[in-house]
Amino acid sequence: MPELSVLPEEDGQRLDTLLASRDTSISRSAFQRLIEQGCVTVDGALAKPSYKVRQGEVVRYVIPPPRPAEPLPQELPLNIEYEDDDLIVLNKPKGMVVHPAPGAEAGTLVNALLAHCKGLACVGGVERPGIVHRLDKDTSGLMVVAKNDLSYHSLQKQIQARTAERRYLVLVWGNPRFEQAIVDAPIGRHPSDRKKMAVIESTQFRSRPAITDFRVLERFGNFTLIEARLHTGRTHQVRVHAAYSGHPVVGDPVYSGSRRLQTGRREFIATVNRLIDELRGQALHAYYLSFDHPRTNERLSFSAPMPENMQRLVDYLRERCG
Repeated sequence: MPELSVLPEEDGQRLDTLLASRDTSISRSAFQRLIEQGCVTVDGALAKPSYKVRQGEVVRYVIPPPRPAEPLPQELPLNIEYEDDDLIVLNKPKGMVVHPAPGAEAGTLVNALLAHCKGLACVGGVERPGIVHRLDKDTSGLMVVAKNDLSYHSLQKQIQARTAERRYLVLVWGNPRFEQAIVDAPIGRHPSDRKKMAVIESTQFRSRPAITDFRVLERFGNFTLIEARLHTGRTHQVRVHAAYSGHPVVGDPVYSGSRRLQTGRREFIATVNRLIDELRGQALHAYYLSFDHPRTNERLSFSAPMPENMQRLVDYLRERCG
């Protein structure tokens, strides 16, 4: 990992300018992308490209290994809910990465889609062909994929204008005081952990507006089933906003840590914790998707039931705590 200390004559320079002047093998714009991807730290914290460095600060950066220019087709199973000449609606399983990235170069949804749809590679860019919105690896549920440029641009506009509707089922820790709540809090990379996102209120760090509507569906003592409706589409948005509200998503390895149930009868505690382990990730499912068809303008709506492991946990809590 390259490392440099800010010299007296460099005090007050922009971070991207400093890096480009020290390492001339990489352009300033390339360093800007690395900074925004969380590959650069200043004294161990992330910062914006425009951050003004101070004498003595230590800057470290990582250059990710090169990736293939284009993802390769792979014959993988797809759970397709609807398909026509313009788009595909599918139910993504938990554990599947949406598009290739460092550490997940193959076996992704994009690899499967390229094998399923001829001509998809040209839609929306070579790295994420057809992908209009994403789900985290361990979040299951509905996604729409564009098969041509008309659909891609139409669906993107609908998501940006909030006329496309995306709703999630979320099992969270605790018993919220609200029945409905709007979390309006900007999200950006965590200042010291590049693998996490966080609510960022300081202007020193990069963030983007993020709004989530929460509505309580059922209460189960130490757990609550909530519907989350997205107004924006930030990375880990529901998970970050749930944790920010004081009620992290059950099973979330990043934002609720290794949290376990500790109160109640022994048999109940053991069963709930076993069912949480069987989730293999967060209890978060994109269950509802609605949008206007890009060509016909017909309103299309889809719903998908919870995955079995999440349903088993909810059913057990409903039986014992409902």
